[in-house]
Amino acid sequence: MERITVKTSVQSDMDKVWEYWTKPKHITNWNFATDEWCCPSAENDPKQNGKFSWRMEAKDGSMGFDFTGTYDNVIEKELISYKMPDGRKVDIEFTHKGEEVIVSETFDAEGTNTDEQQRAGWQAILENFKKYAESK
Repeated sequence: MERITVKTSVQSDMDKVWEYWTKPKHITNWNFATDEWCCPSAENDPKQNGKFSWRMEAKDGSMGFDFTGTYDNVIEKELISYKMPDGRKVDIEFTHKGEEVIVSETFDAEGTNTDEQQRAGWQAILENFKKYAESK
């Protein structure tokens, strides 16, 4: 199975990046790819065997879905690994580098959309996270 990696650099400290990535009150502010979408609710239990569920919806109500998974491994301020219901795995690494934090996500590709479409979508959400974390 193909694995895809996206990454960004956030001009912030690790404590803030970790909090904004893991706390539902922040997840709802960045977890969508475009301004036409939103994340009206988020539940998150970032620990081994903990679960998450993030609702993603088009603002016009035309479509929506729950993005869910179970955590395999969580090392605070370093690594989050989870599995989606279809068995695909995601690894997110947080690396402190000077005045920034590098967030790198590697995920198993799915067979419906092209790798480039998947890369673009995941990168857009990551850039939305960066924008949110740097603006607060």
